[in-house]
Amino acid sequence: MTTKPASEATQDQETRPLSAREWIELLFDAGSFDEQFADIPTPDPLHFEDSRPYPERVEEARRSSGGNEAVVTGSALIGGVKVVVAVSDFRFIGGSMGYVVGERVSHAMDRASGARVPFIALTCSGGARMQEGMVALLQMAKTAAAAARLHEAGAPMVAVLANPTTGGVYASYGSQADVILAEAGALIGFAGPRVRAVHDAGEDREALFAEDLLAYGQVDAVAPRSALRDRLITVVSLLGRSPAPDPDLLPPPVEVRDQARGWTAVEHARHPGRPRALSYIRALASDYFPLRGDRSGQDDPALVGGLARIGDTNVVVIGQERGDMDLQGRRHDGRVAPHGYRKARRLMLLAQRLRLPLVTFVDTPGAHDGIADESAGLAGAISDCLVAMASLTTPCVSVIIGEGGSGGALALTVADRILMQQNAMYAITSPEGAAAILYRDRTRAPEVAEALGVSAADLLDLRAIDVIVPEPAGGAHVDPDGAVRLLRPELRRALAEAMRGRGSARRSRRESRLRAVGLPPEEPKLRSIGDALGDAIGDVRGAIGSRLRRRAGDQDPSNASDVEDSEPSEEGQSP
Repeated sequence: MTTKPASEATQDQETRPLSAREWIELLFDAGSFDEQFADIPTPDPLHFEDSRPYPERVEEARRSSGGNEAVVTGSALIGGVKVVVAVSDFRFIGGSMGYVVGERVSHAMDRASGARVPFIALTCSGGARMQEGMVALLQMAKTAAAAARLHEAGAPMVAVLANPTTGGVYASYGSQADVILAEAGALIGFAGPRVRAVHDAGEDREALFAEDLLAYGQVDAVAPRSALRDRLITVVSLLGRSPAPDPDLLPPPVEVRDQARGWTAVEHARHPGRPRALSYIRALASDYFPLRGDRSGQDDPALVGGLARIGDTNVVVIGQERGDMDLQGRRHDGRVAPHGYRKARRLMLLAQRLRLPLVTFVDTPGAHDGIADESAGLAGAISDCLVAMASLTTPCVSVIIGEGGSGGALALTVADRILMQQNAMYAITSPEGAAAILYRDRTRAPEVAEALGVSAADLLDLRAIDVIVPEPAGGAHVDPDGAVRLLRPELRRALAEAMRGRGSARRSRRESRLRAVGLPPEEPKLRSIGDALGDAIGDVRGAIGSRLRRRAGDQDPSNASDVEDSEPSEEGQSP
């Protein structure tokens, strides 16, 4: 917990509150801002008077700030992308939220919902406006409800928490964003130091700053205000829908040779030199913006993820990151804790809400299953991930890149297309664990590995996976760059396949494949005929819908992916 920034002088210089107009000039494309909802009058519901009547205080704030209220709303461009914005003005009665702020922010979010364009909130506020009493407090509920409508419409929301962001603004729409950025050194919290001291006069008025909240996974990134525009441009560009890969432009699949099985596959999968999740994400993605935390106060370094662009396709990525493969190390050898699975679920639901494809990279010997993890709800967190992935109507591809250990791996592997690298493994439990259970003798692990069928070839025969991805001769650890080159076209091919058809058919196919694993091959073949017919009908309906939208003058769908034809209704099903 921070009591003061590292350099208070630098802090004061770099985070002095800006006016709303200064923020607009700093963040958005020059000359693009068009103000809206500026004619809502400020009421005086309580006829409030302290040292002066409330109307006089409002007029003084207008003269000193140059604005007419504590938030400015309208449309703008950022990096050429149209957005709707709400920018706080701390110079107007401390950026406090009263009736007008609540109305303007809610109208702006509804405008973004209707147009399905990103909504950007720049917050800089001391909280609810005392002079309007309960009318001001209720604006928290009003703006939160508008944020819910924004989410239901599938419009992205990004928040920038500037210095300071506290009280009702932070505890309502300021915390509802899909991606939350924070200004470096910004004081952020529900109760500021002065408020907290009211009920605890003895405390030393500690406060949390942006950097603290980043460590706790409450914000996704912290940047100095001079860098915030570039961060916003990256985020907004990654939140937009994009085309599916064209399979005709991809190289043909490479034949898999020298397929390892049994204990040999286990040794390859566990090799310390194998590329890990972050290595693949950074190599495969032309842009990657990591997201942090489960939004409940923790961030698990063993579970990474965020927004990425693979080829021309925007996706949400999740990966189990083993780091140095040390259980006592920062990443716990990829053993994900309960809060890590809650973070994964947050990203799964983000992909669903924004109708972005989901890509997961699986590499873990198993979940982090200590007593503390059990008491923190490990089983429930894994179960919630399984339910979330099974329920997705957005396309999903999983890639097993190393060790796929038990339920901790399965939590990220309920996908439309499951790829498995040639020398990876995937098992009900570790061979050592199985040997201990079956024979009370861990030294029989190599024997058990063969019997469990842990190799990619075994799992393809079982139809638990769809594709074996070849690796360079000797394994991915011999030539990591070569492993990336071999994975890239297969991942894009899988995305193209997963992005076909409608969301309801996609979910139905995912459930059918789970029921088909382990059955004789004849029954799944009969089912696949029905799936094919369903896909064909869905494609025709989607094409007709696209034509109707074009005639209605909607946005040209050529810039959107096939996911657009699978937009879920409010019940989470395709229309």
